[in-house]
Amino acid sequence: MANHPSFGGRSGVRVVVAGDRATGKSSLIAAIATESFPESVTPVIPPTLLPPDLYPDNVPLTVIDTPSSLDKQSKRNEELKRADAVVLTYACNDTASFSRLSSYWFPELQKLEVKVPVVVVGCKLDLRDESQQVSLERLMTQLLQQFKEIVTCIECSAATQYQVPEVFYFAQKAVLHPVDPLYDIGSQALTDRCVRALRRIFVLCDRDMDEALNEAELNDFQVRCFNVPLQSSEIAGVKSVVQQKVPEGVNSLGLTFPGFICVHNMFLKKGRPETLWAVLRNFGYDNDLKLKDDCLPVPSKHALDQSVELTGEAVEFLNGIFRLLDTDKDRALRPAEVDKLFCTAPESPWNDALYKDAAEMNDMGYLSLNGFLSQWALMTLLDPLCSLANLIYIGYSGNPAAALRVTRRRAVDRKKQATERNVFQCYVFGSKSSGKSALLDSLLGRPFSNNYIPSTVERFAVNFIELIGGARKTLVLREIPESKVSNVLSKKDYLAACDVAVFVYDSSDELSWKKSRDLLEKVARQGDLTGYRVPCLLIAAKDDLTPYLRAVQDSVKVTQELGIEAPIHKQRLGRKENNTIGFFRTLLFLPQLGPLWQLLVWQHVVRMQ
Repeated sequence: MANHPSFGGRSGVRVVVAGDRATGKSSLIAAIATESFPESVTPVIPPTLLPPDLYPDNVPLTVIDTPSSLDKQSKRNEELKRADAVVLTYACNDTASFSRLSSYWFPELQKLEVKVPVVVVGCKLDLRDESQQVSLERLMTQLLQQFKEIVTCIECSAATQYQVPEVFYFAQKAVLHPVDPLYDIGSQALTDRCVRALRRIFVLCDRDMDEALNEAELNDFQVRCFNVPLQSSEIAGVKSVVQQKVPEGVNSLGLTFPGFICVHNMFLKKGRPETLWAVLRNFGYDNDLKLKDDCLPVPSKHALDQSVELTGEAVEFLNGIFRLLDTDKDRALRPAEVDKLFCTAPESPWNDALYKDAAEMNDMGYLSLNGFLSQWALMTLLDPLCSLANLIYIGYSGNPAAALRVTRRRAVDRKKQATERNVFQCYVFGSKSSGKSALLDSLLGRPFSNNYIPSTVERFAVNFIELIGGARKTLVLREIPESKVSNVLSKKDYLAACDVAVFVYDSSDELSWKKSRDLLEKVARQGDLTGYRVPCLLIAAKDDLTPYLRAVQDSVKVTQELGIEAPIHKQRLGRKENNTIGFFRTLLFLPQLGPLWQLLVWQHVVRMQ
């Protein structure tokens, strides 16, 4: 079957019909397939494919009958687990079968972890005792309140063909146009993610940026989404209805964002989620209210030791966005301004733990321009798809394919002893309390703190480093907790993304030195085994404490055992900022070393403050 891009590439819908014996399952399926009432049906009808043109969405629908007998329960369960939607039947002339929905069928679906839309169907309507109707309506209300997966309840009769097509229409509609991502039944309002998507669409349609859609903009929106123009009288009618419901939804310039939300809310309340989905899918959204992957042309890496960076065009766009958001011109973004940045995205990507505390802040704790651009560089390095999606969410209107670029292989850079890359990643290894976190904090310009909090997960720090001559590069420090080293080194390609590795040890602690030495040897062996050899740097921290003197001698011995160059002793980095910057410039130089240096060990004695 052909894919249907408007429904996220779905080529068909699979509806499984289940329920107690003799509730009318097979007769219901036979009635929709033949448009007639069968005198007799087989106990379980084979899979039935309904024609695509049966319903407006033109998507094929396969109906699966299920057995009721206990000995075939496993087959029924397998079918339920594969369902896109479930039709649960009861007999209108048998109240006991209705009670079984809540006592057996819904608990069974929950036990099987079947999390799909459910249509509750009362079959044999022509046989119902009308005196029971009021009682059943009351019970139906209770059922809807108890089980949120129910999308609708409907009664039908296969014998009279009453509402038989509607049963499967509602089931298919619940799959193709799900309500849950759009509407929160508890709050009786659009979901936050839906509002964010509509805000982005509103901004894109508001070409004159006056925060209202005028008649021409509304008409363009209508033509784009539904291929039908709006008459002036129709626009006036929409405005009139909106103004009655939401006075602030219309102003002298046109339909405001609250009004835009009101219009789409009305469609949902009228049971027309397909209208809102038509809008969302036209602007590239999938069923999770995120941009579909085919809207995000992320360049492919051909080798594991390549990385993805922002292009100059994308960085220039971000500089402009920063200036727009920085309304008070203090060259920093407050938390509220960062929230505003991502108000048209499904959520703020920087709420992820990876990005918290990873960038430079000013004295007030606000995000500086360096920190802002550094966060984007880090996100692009770690998750190019997420980075490109969020560029588009916040308004990047250039060619998406021109926003990111793939760098040359690290192995080639080292061979040529030159690189055009702008972002370098440094892995930071070391034992607990060796000073790894202090090293990361120093990159962000944070003062040394005596409050020790052990790192239990990978942590990042990213900042710009200005090189001699004025060029600026981005350095990413990735702290590897001691407890995670075995896990990360078990991944054969883990070192592929590493430009340089540093090994921090407490210069006053013999055990700390030995652990760093062991880590150095493990990384060296891993580099030899996988071919991803990286320059390495030893850092003796906490030199203000009584030093462990054998560490320097041992470091020479280690290099001899590895068959590499002896340590190059650099000047001790003190507490001056210039020395710290010089240290990080050194880190940026190391990745460009040629193949002669299988492993380079430099000795730095540093106390970052």
